Amino acid sequence: MRIGVPREIKTLEGRVSLIPAAAAELVRAGHTVCVEAGAGLPSGYTDADYLAVGVTILPDAPTLYGAVQLIIKVKEPQPEELALLRSDHRLFCYLHLAANLELMRALQGIGLTAVAFETVEEAGRRLPLLAPMSDIAGGLAVQIGAQLLCMPAGGKGLLLGGLPAAERGHVVVLGAGMAGSNAAAMAAGMGARVTVLDHDHDRLAAMRALGGGVTALYPYQQTIDEAARAADLLIGAVLITGARAPHLVSAQVVRAMAPGSVVVDIAVDQGGCIETTRPTSWAEPTYVWEGVVHFAVTNMPGAVPRSASQALSAALIPYALRLAGEHWEEHPALAAGVNLRAGQVVYPALQSLA
Repeated sequence: MRIGVPREIKTLEGRVSLIPAAAAELVRAGHTVCVEAGAGLPSGYTDADYLAVGVTILPDAPTLYGAVQLIIKVKEPQPEELALLRSDHRLFCYLHLAANLELMRALQGIGLTAVAFETVEEAGRRLPLLAPMSDIAGGLAVQIGAQLLCMPAGGKGLLLGGLPAAERGHVVVLGAGMAGSNAAAMAAGMGARVTVLDHDHDRLAAMRALGGGVTALYPYQQTIDEAARAADLLIGAVLITGARAPHLVSAQVVRAMAPGSVVVDIAVDQGGCIETTRPTSWAEPTYVWEGVVHFAVTNMPGAVPRSASQALSAALIPYALRLAGEHWEEHPALAAGVNLRAGQVVYPALQSLA
């Protein structure tokens, strides 16, 4: 199989899908791996690093896309990349099509087969390719939120962890999955008061175990509204696999938050779970709505590409090896991850949107 790793062109996206050590595994399995020149540089990997493990470096995206069968990238194809895709390509990347119907229809028109990282699902509803980036996004949500609470960033001028004679900040986390639980742990470690809301009893028990500063509650709508209004930092971390995120916090509730409060919506890739969320980029990451600072960057882990690329490659390589071989759809997790097959929308949560 001829496998291509293009340079990511989404705004300030620094990740690369396969670090040299991961690419070497595919070469060792007998595949030809082509990497676009400079693709690894933002993550700290030079073209020479790839050449040293038997990878072919190609000069630009048109040459790369024209030479390969399987495209392994990080983020969804950008508009200028769509013209490079063909019906015989197999695309493997984060897609989040439920929140991007225009892209879904473009891929339908091309007629290719697309497997989304975020819908590759193992037994027990485990999402192995989403998990490492969710971990990163959860931690970043608290770090970024703490910075945005500072007055020069538009925040209310609150130190999240407090200090003697000063109150602690209140962090509210919607969802206790990978991203939400990591956000809660980070916030608790910083000394904030933390409220986490989730349907799952075991997850709530795990959140309580983080310490006495963490309150874990069932997400009745009234409870969500009350917690959100009282939050200094509200973090949306709700996930319904492959589907658009539900709006759990209304614009009316956000309007009732104190001026200078901060919203960080990790669920923005899937449309966001807070009504006032709209996608932003690292070039312009925030906006203010009714006095509340919003951060909704759609590729949060792209800010730490060295760490993120290493974590993603480690999770990715077993599936890449299988996807590059024959009978790959016999692998249950990969079969579950197929969003489009030969241009046909086959993922159940997307079929009603097609």
